[in-house]
Amino acid sequence: MQYWLVKSEPVKYSWSRFVEDGKAVWDGVRNYQARNNLREMKLNDKVLFYHSNDGMNVVGVAEVIKEHYQDPTTEDVRWLVVELKPLHTINEVSLETIKKDALLQNIGLIKQSRLSVMPLKVEEFDRILELGSK
Repeated sequence: MQYWLVKSEPVKYSWSRFVEDGKAVWDGVRNYQARNNLREMKLNDKVLFYHSNDGMNVVGVAEVIKEHYQDPTTEDVRWLVVELKPLHTINEVSLETIKKDALLQNIGLIKQSRLSVMPLKVEEFDRILELGSK
């Protein structure tokens, strides 16, 4: 199993909307590195959902329910999507908290802050969940 973090601006697609929808096609990714990360996502991989720009915090856990296929919002075959479903909400873990945590200093959220889909090590994923359970 692999672990990931995806980012969405809450004004565009919030965690509460995702929970209400029950699942989502993760579309619109137009960055090659993020696209490559989508390609690597496998069924049942776990995903942290991060509110970017407004809020700047991890708010929930999701799961990959369908592996990559062509993004239906474009005819360009280079772009991919996966399908995700929400699993559960966590207490918000702010970017500030993540930046202060010694175990999280090398995660993509800090090192590549503009990347919208990024891998996490299991230890990083678990640490964020631990912070979100407090």
